[in-house]
Amino acid sequence: MNILKSKHPDVTWPTDVALTTYLFEGAGDYLDRAALTDGSSGRQLTYGELIEGFKRFAGGLIERRAENGEVLAVVAPNLPEYAVVFHGTLYAGGTITTINPSYTAKEILKQLNDSKATRLVSVSFFADTLKEVAEQYELKDLILIDGTDEHRESLGATPITDYLAAEPLAEHAEIDTANHIACLPYSSGTTGLPKGVVLSHQNLIANIAQGEPFAYVEEGGVVLAVLPFFHIYGLQILMNSSLRYGVPVVTLPRFDLMEFLECVQTYKITRLYLVPPIVLALAKHPAIDDFDLSSVDLITSGAAPLSADVAHATSNRIGAEIFQGYGMTELSPLSHAALRGEGKPGAVGGVVPNTECRIVDIETREDVENGEMGELLIRGPQVMQGYLNNPEATAEMLDADGWLSTGDVAYIDDAQDFYIVERSKELIKYKGFQVSPAELEGILLTHEAVGDAAVIGKPDDEAGELPMAFVTLKEGYEPSDETAADIIEFAAKDVATFKRIAEIQFLDAIPKSATGKILRKELRP
Repeated sequence: MNILKSKHPDVTWPTDVALTTYLFEGAGDYLDRAALTDGSSGRQLTYGELIEGFKRFAGGLIERRAENGEVLAVVAPNLPEYAVVFHGTLYAGGTITTINPSYTAKEILKQLNDSKATRLVSVSFFADTLKEVAEQYELKDLILIDGTDEHRESLGATPITDYLAAEPLAEHAEIDTANHIACLPYSSGTTGLPKGVVLSHQNLIANIAQGEPFAYVEEGGVVLAVLPFFHIYGLQILMNSSLRYGVPVVTLPRFDLMEFLECVQTYKITRLYLVPPIVLALAKHPAIDDFDLSSVDLITSGAAPLSADVAHATSNRIGAEIFQGYGMTELSPLSHAALRGEGKPGAVGGVVPNTECRIVDIETREDVENGEMGELLIRGPQVMQGYLNNPEATAEMLDADGWLSTGDVAYIDDAQDFYIVERSKELIKYKGFQVSPAELEGILLTHEAVGDAAVIGKPDDEAGELPMAFVTLKEGYEPSDETAADIIEFAAKDVATFKRIAEIQFLDAIPKSATGKILRKELRP
């Protein structure tokens, strides 16, 4: 067995504390420092106010008889209150499931039903969706971060201020930090429908400690959090890691290029964590020259591959170092990163501390020699506990010895830096979001005209990939632009915008293997 270990020394972390305790153990030295600032309005929480806030939110949960291990769902954009809700829930002994705020009511209901969430926290902007959800799912409480009395009355919602009026919870609820579920983000893994990824307090703490050598936290540094907190990248790397290091975080509820650039200039952002489409904009958009981005010192790109050409162009234009990292929701999320000054074009860096990797032949599952390509396997303390209520999917992803199959093809060079050759075989990466072909195929097959369907990712300069469908029609239906438009509109009704099909091509038959598996390679140009 060819086990590849980190070239960095192992790190340590406490094994008997909860995530929130770990993150804020040093905050007493900077209670007056800005912790989270709403980039759109300038509204701010200091570290002292954040700690007081999450302890009061925890107190509000306990007053309302929240039980240890109870699941709270949050459907919200990036706001300072996101951290209050997240850490208040954990402090009270609860579990958070983070939901994409662009989801439809149908998609939210799926995650609520699977996670068994009892409370939901959101904002008034999603009132129509929330009303539909509340009519179909029994919640103990629907909590609004903002909104008017009219909003709350129409939804039967409780203002978050009612929870924050409670007495602060004096101590963290007692939990087993190795096994207690801290967070349930949802991921498709390498294939299939979204599944709840079980991450313990220890998973999350370990990964923050493993990432510390690559954090480069400097006095006066400021992070801009435009990547969503519902995603593990935003949640752990931008929010939790920054709070651990006492770094001010400026939040944006969504990516708008002009607002993004304005925030970088106004708040003198020093560190950007991005996805390739935003990096591409920094490289090519003419508006970049109208803003002062000289404060930016370091850019990390993740969630999807970044081309060397785009990385070079961005670095030269902005004057900041840029490199890639690699990880997955199932890895809490980080497994590979580069040290400052050591990033290589196209590489995702080396293995982070306390982590082991193997590269195996895709067919034989035998370990390959260094330099040869194969599927990347990872083992370490950041590896998830499994998928919620899904032992079959867990067994497919995680073997008995703790090796997690990433589904990504990789190789290493002589310096032990890793290169991801191609992404997971099936998933579509739209601006860093994962889109499950199986989910879209299931929807297409319910259309009255569709006999069979297959979905792949179509390369796109801006989005990375766009969902593209191949469809066979039932007898009596003819291929036409009108038929394609009708199917696209039908499939868009119950999915988030990033999952919407961009193009349909009609075929006489969908290519499949003898076992019925769609041969997607034959559909790609």
